[in-house]
Amino acid sequence: MKIKPLHALLTLALLVLPFLFKDNRFLGFILGITYLNIFWATGMNILYGFVGLMPLMFAAISGIAAYALLYFIAEWHINFWFALPVATLFASFIGVLLGLPSLRLKGFYFTLCSLIIQSTLTLAFIFFPKFTNGDTGINQISPPLWFGEPIKGYAFECMLALMAVVGIGVSYFVYQSNLGQRFVAIREDDVLAESLGINVVINRVVAFFIVSLYAALGGCFYATYIGFISPRSFDVLSSLNIWLFVAFGGKATIAGPVIGSILLAPLPFLLQSLEAYKDILSGVLIVLITLLMPGGIYGTYLAWRNANK
Repeated sequence: MKIKPLHALLTLALLVLPFLFKDNRFLGFILGITYLNIFWATGMNILYGFVGLMPLMFAAISGIAAYALLYFIAEWHINFWFALPVATLFASFIGVLLGLPSLRLKGFYFTLCSLIIQSTLTLAFIFFPKFTNGDTGINQISPPLWFGEPIKGYAFECMLALMAVVGIGVSYFVYQSNLGQRFVAIREDDVLAESLGINVVINRVVAFFIVSLYAALGGCFYATYIGFISPRSFDVLSSLNIWLFVAFGGKATIAGPVIGSILLAPLPFLLQSLEAYKDILSGVLIVLITLLMPGGIYGTYLAWRNANK
């Protein structure tokens, strides 16, 4: 399995950056958020880029995992490291069960169905305050402990960097495997894939479960890193932002979601004076990418390079 120089360079940069921003907590925090979005975007790319389905319920699955994690810790008094896999698997299975009816759909119809599920779950986060504290949200969330010491700041960013790199590695492995090739075959022509003996629905379920694991695990670490969550943290705009990182960088590539996240995830923090226009800026970017650069930055570069060989 040959590793491309760009992939190796990005991996090295992701692992080194926490050391460079160790003493700058503002930039360090932005870096941590970027790592979380890299992990999320890499996961969404497996379904959106490789299989060709746009999962707009992605953020809702993250929310289920985050709320479940906090509930298990607060009510059942489970240690974070034991509650983490339980919450992740719980949210992933819930995500698959909710998304199962839509996995027979494709294109716009799948996207619309996932949008309805996302909206419904966002309302559930608001109207079940016993578990979520409603619109008020849950604050003062404690960071995880490691041998009795809280993981925070620079140490947390190192952990998120490792998580992002592992997430990219898993995505690369999936893409290079027979499973990944079946995903691509389904994306290109699901009818032809079915005629060749590929079970389209089963493979979509597998892809959706893998993506749900990314969403859920990222949601758990998001809650403990930020220290505050609310329904707004996991609404449809959050799903669209993650999709935007994938589309902007280049879907169906390994490096694209990483590039898109690095370029776009820090912007809301670096341009705080434009906070009121954040949603408008996201909408404009979505329109521009769709019209002018449907392959994203890295995808467009690969197309140009192949055309000029």
